[in-house]
Amino acid sequence: MTDGTLGIGIVGAGDIVRSRHMPNLEEVPDVSVVAVANRRRSTAEAFASEFNVPNIFDDWLEVVRHPEVDIVWIGTTPYLHAPISVAALEAGKHVFCQARMARNLAEARTMRAAAAAHPHLVAAICPPGHGVHGDRTMRRLLGVDRFIGTLRQARMTSFTGVAVENEDLHWRQDFDISGHNVMNVGIMVEVLQRWLGPERTVQAMTHVHIKERRDPETRAFRPVRVPDSFTAIGELASGADYVYQWSGLAHHDPASELWLYGDQGTLVYDLDTDSILGATIDDAELEPIEIPSDEIYDPNVEADFIAAVRDGSGNTGLAPSFDRAYQYMEFLEAAARSSRDGRRVGIPLD
Repeated sequence: MTDGTLGIGIVGAGDIVRSRHMPNLEEVPDVSVVAVANRRRSTAEAFASEFNVPNIFDDWLEVVRHPEVDIVWIGTTPYLHAPISVAALEAGKHVFCQARMARNLAEARTMRAAAAAHPHLVAAICPPGHGVHGDRTMRRLLGVDRFIGTLRQARMTSFTGVAVENEDLHWRQDFDISGHNVMNVGIMVEVLQRWLGPERTVQAMTHVHIKERRDPETRAFRPVRVPDSFTAIGELASGADYVYQWSGLAHHDPASELWLYGDQGTLVYDLDTDSILGATIDDAELEPIEIPSDEIYDPNVEADFIAAVRDGSGNTGLAPSFDRAYQYMEFLEAAARSSRDGRRVGIPLD
């Protein structure tokens, strides 16, 4: 827009955009949502009515091409993330894209290339909520303080009952929509990579235990290709070994926890409660570690993104750039190949 106000075009106006992004965007000065497109015209009209959006389009390309749109805000499911992001960047628009980045590494690669070709534009992925509260403290403990010394082993478990809550096929379980994304594997790995660094190898085992689910619209049963159980072992680039395990089948799910064992101590991060336990080799047992008030991270990712657009810094806070998010997509792709072929896969991929 030309009056100093940034115009936002929404593509995909589902619950996450309505309940999370819009309330925060409304708090940012000199920002206006000027266009919206959604899968159904009726839901786009309801969104426009609720948030006073003047332009409603049936085709997302019309949002991208609208002259008053400076930022394309993508809230669709993953199968559209790559084509919308690439089109928006090529049209000279900044891009904020809902996680997960894309369906597969090939799509993520096109997004990363488009962002690299337009370095004056800001392109970022919505960050996961896991580990946000204690992010700064964990990075200090592991980096500056070297609380556990040299990391030797990492173990993470994330068990939920999401796969057994109902028999309907959720979009996250639809391979055509989600691709290699499994449960919250990719976005959780983004957190782990931030704290521990990238992976060097992966050997994965996946399983689809519930092999058919009902299509929520037709009520017909459809085969399921997205795993509901995922285990990965391997080596980090730092030389530490890791075991990560996800399940959507846990009826009485335990806490989601990250255990880190170093040559000088142990750290435990509870990903459900954002609490930390730790002990050095001289301590008798694990004790709570306070997250200092000045390290508590309570980000407004929407405001951070808008600030990055305005100041030209590209610093989007916790929201990963396309280049950084590409790393977790590479892990997902490597894990998919490993599970398919029954072998260890090296990272980065060829």
